[in-house]
Amino acid sequence: MHLLADAVRELIADNRREKVPTRAAVYHEQLRLKEIVFETMADYEAWRGRGRQLVRQAFRSDDFLLWITGNHLGALPVYDELARQVEGTLVIQLDAHLDIHNFRDCTAEPSHGNFLLHCDGPLPRLVNVGHRDLLLTAEYVGRYFQRAFSTVEAIAEFDKVVDCLRTEAAGAERVFLDVDCDVLDPTFFPAVTQAVPFGLSPQQLLRIVDAVWSPKVCGLCLSEFEPGRDRQDQCLALLVWLIEFIFLRRYE
Repeated sequence: MHLLADAVRELIADNRREKVPTRAAVYHEQLRLKEIVFETMADYEAWRGRGRQLVRQAFRSDDFLLWITGNHLGALPVYDELARQVEGTLVIQLDAHLDIHNFRDCTAEPSHGNFLLHCDGPLPRLVNVGHRDLLLTAEYVGRYFQRAFSTVEAIAEFDKVVDCLRTEAAGAERVFLDVDCDVLDPTFFPAVTQAVPFGLSPQQLLRIVDAVWSPKVCGLCLSEFEPGRDRQDQCLALLVWLIEFIFLRRYE
């Protein structure tokens, strides 16, 4: 995710150098960037606590949180802090996987495939859109997710899914967006570590973001971008455009 973070820095710097009025003026002075560096084993051992501290500061200040992480496990500190104020919180998770895997060959330790099982407290209301998990039972999924719209449901009845998300978001006190890049079909977004076929299109992702958007949206997490698999920076460009779109929606 270093490449994406550098692209965001470049975006902000370019906007600040601009001499003519642009829409970016509404947000570029509102942003503060913080990078967590892991240089020693002690840094890695304390990663979750350090992450939680940063998330807590943002939520206490009522700031909009853009959380960029590589592995989806890096979103766990955000969920840990959302669990502190779970009442009224809705997380809309766009992900090819439900991240509650408990299969025989899955590690019991926190990983990108099971990190929701390790949240430090009760999970907020979770609605997934776009998962391609075929083996998890509905009963098991229902323990952790209020709703889980598979890619089959999302593609077959997309308008109904969007209407449901809009209703859920309208009834929540705050909304957090968790976007794992592998929710997108690899035809459009090949730059992920574990590509899964039959994903959403960028247009569908944008419609979902637009449908649930309101001042109650408190943050966005982006994960699982693998620039080594990108094609001529098409995936990087998609994410940077989405980030700037969300900045404008938040601050304009």
